Amino acid sequence: MTALLELFGRIVIARIEEVGRVFLFLFETAVTCFTPPLRWRLLFRQMEFVGVRSLSVVILTGTFTGMVLALQSYYGFRKFGAEGLVGTTVALSMARELGPVLTGLMVTARAGSAMAAELGTMRVTEQIDGLFVMAVDPVRYLVVPRILAAFVMLPVLTIISDFVGVLGGYFVGVNLLGINSGIYISNTVKYVELSDIYNGLVKAACFGLILASIGCYKGYNARGGAQGVGQATTEAVVLSSVLILINDYFLTAMMF
Repeated sequence: MTALLELFGRIVIARIEEVGRVFLFLFETAVTCFTPPLRWRLLFRQMEFVGVRSLSVVILTGTFTGMVLALQSYYGFRKFGAEGLVGTTVALSMARELGPVLTGLMVTARAGSAMAAELGTMRVTEQIDGLFVMAVDPVRYLVVPRILAAFVMLPVLTIISDFVGVLGGYFVGVNLLGINSGIYISNTVKYVELSDIYNGLVKAACFGLILASIGCYKGYNARGGAQGVGQATTEAVVLSSVLILINDYFLTAMMF
């Protein structure tokens, strides 16, 4: 019994220490973000990596999500003779929920994992220690551009995801299921408000901060060679995805 309690205590202490290290890392990063100079060339490079290179997967995900939403909602609304609300359902679902969440998860899988792997490789090969030797702040040089790029580009990618999702829903609803296009568009414009889109973009920006912060933290603190880098990458993706879904609930409860 005593050994079990000791084991439980060590696990709890280790988790508390981990949380403390995460907050210290985020605090140092936040202070560095607001302290000049900002390396604009690195920031634009990361914006291209996070945003432009994620376009294809975001467009595919958003399009087919909108198409599936149109199909599912059509079969449900048809029982009540409310097929004209399919467009409204697709647009609201994409703007409020599925656009930011799916974009966050897709970018986590592609860019968040890459951040963890890249920084982890630099850590285990002592390149980050080399930056210290050259009097270069590794947080300013490696972490800040990645976090700012994700914070800026996630809302942009979400706008694109929302747009292609609505287009996909329109194609299925009007062209394949025969819903009147005038009713489809008018109901969409009538019931979707600007606040729905704006709040969805705020959620996307928060998800960008989460995935970049966790990816950079896990990679920056990786240990144990190639195996440690792989473990850090896996933990970054899993933890970021879980935190995105948990925060999605609380943000939705506060904003809608």
